[in-house]
Amino acid sequence: MNEMPKFLQRINGDLWLVEDERENMKISYRIKDVIFSAPSEFQHVMILDSYDFGRMLVLDGVVQTTSLDGHIYNEMITHIPLSIHPHPERVLIIGGGDCGAAREAAKYDHIQEIDMVEIDELVVKVCKEHLPAVSGNLADPRVHFIYADGIEHVKKIKNHYDVIIVDSSDPIGPAKQLFEYDFYHDIRDALKEDGLMVCQSQSPLFHRNVMEQTIRHVNRLFPITKVYTATVPTYPGGFWSFTLGSKKHHQLPAQPFNKKTKYVNDAILRSCFELPEFLRTK
Repeated sequence: MNEMPKFLQRINGDLWLVEDERENMKISYRIKDVIFSAPSEFQHVMILDSYDFGRMLVLDGVVQTTSLDGHIYNEMITHIPLSIHPHPERVLIIGGGDCGAAREAAKYDHIQEIDMVEIDELVVKVCKEHLPAVSGNLADPRVHFIYADGIEHVKKIKNHYDVIIVDSSDPIGPAKQLFEYDFYHDIRDALKEDGLMVCQSQSPLFHRNVMEQTIRHVNRLFPITKVYTATVPTYPGGFWSFTLGSKKHHQLPAQPFNKKTKYVNDAILRSCFELPEFLRTK
């Protein structure tokens, strides 16, 4: 490596990624190797090989997913809504450039169409090439890669999708719009009359205001709003929330969960909506 990428530091001879999570907290990862590093049209993209988390996708210095636990997040954001909807055929994933969510959705044979709208083609390219633990080098013909702005995409679509999965990065810069009321309104309109959506809604501990704002927006637009959680060690605090909005469906299926996964099973599927006391609706 001739020139050290920005966001990386040499500390006592070792290479470290030091992520500025917030004003009062930094998260540091010791790095074995830089697998890929280059700016795209939208952001700086890196694939790093770390000691504890394995290979990781890093955008503008912030870890997005890792080989160690990326499957937890992707399985939870995908299998929960796809289990609640009784027969999803058309699925939209907004973001999800690591291909993990699309990889999980492709496990459902009855799904006919998976549109993955990711603004940054470079992210998809490097994850398919250098992060196979997450992407699985996805090559399912039902997955349509659409390199465009997800916000603009849903504005143009009406009554089309059964399930929409918003796999966004943190609400910083352009991604901030993915947490706004108008965006969720367009998502509602893009769903069929019995459709449902899910989005990641950040840490209940460190981003409580973002989570509560997301719940308020979704609750205004959908008759059914449910929050569920998972433990994802990569993300600050390890405790992560997801918010589901549904026009009709909210019951889990009677038959046991049977997809091949590493984290989600039938017990997880049925218990993830059980919230700790401080998160229960007052």
